[in-house]
Amino acid sequence: MRIGGFIVSAALALVVGVSTPAVAVARETAAHTPKVTAKAAYVVDSTGTIHFGKQETTRLPVASLVKVMTAYVVLREARLSDTITITATDVKYGSRDGATTAGLKAGERLTVRDLLYGLLLPSGADAANALARRYGPGRTAFVAKMNRAAQSLGLDNTRYTNADGMPDPDDGTSTAVDQARLAQHLLESSTFRTVVGTKVHKVAKSAVHRAHTWHNSNKLLSQASGVLGVKTGYIRAAGYCLLFAGERGGEQVVGVLLGGKSSEGRFTTAEQLLDYAGDQITGR
Repeated sequence: MRIGGFIVSAALALVVGVSTPAVAVARETAAHTPKVTAKAAYVVDSTGTIHFGKQETTRLPVASLVKVMTAYVVLREARLSDTITITATDVKYGSRDGATTAGLKAGERLTVRDLLYGLLLPSGADAANALARRYGPGRTAFVAKMNRAAQSLGLDNTRYTNADGMPDPDDGTSTAVDQARLAQHLLESSTFRTVVGTKVHKVAKSAVHRAHTWHNSNKLLSQASGVLGVKTGYIRAAGYCLLFAGERGGEQVVGVLLGGKSSEGRFTTAEQLLDYAGDQITGR
């Protein structure tokens, strides 16, 4: 089934309001269940089978996982060949409050395709602002589009207040379940899969922009086999977050960790959860 330019599988039908069989829950083996110290966690595969859950419907800040929805809106609104001129406001916005940036400079002109890499690999707040400014147009209108998209996808416990996930006076929140559903939907996009599965993206210098080299902050791509992406996040209020996906036992497995205690710990735990889900799948 194709909806809004994305191919929707049966496992994703709940996201778009199509009826499906009841969701199965994998039987846990206590001796092999990974220890998860994050505040919330959730792991589900492409058949809809839930392999792990911990406070998965609790509303929490998700830091830069917000940028996954930013990418979703941009992919619906933009052409990848569109060119955006970076402004001084984008640069200033990206450098506030210790935000991570893509190192953009005012006056540069970059394609939407390249800005998606700048958004999702180094988690550039400057890239997020440039995209929101163009495709809102303006941040307020863009955030409204993010929230309408969340509603249309059935993310009932998600509310966005900006396009980058940085601290906000009226912080938005989401849940592990909602973030997994969003990732499942976006992973149907070949463009998104390519971007989040890339370890390093280089933009060669040209007459209209500087050279850029962006490294993916998702260390799970190098740490484990069969990893597809997806996105890291951190602010003090949210802790260390990770939205991750991989292939195990012939199925796509998507997981979420929110409120983690350490940067490295989230990657180790995610690998354990992927392997745990794989054991459950192959043992069916």
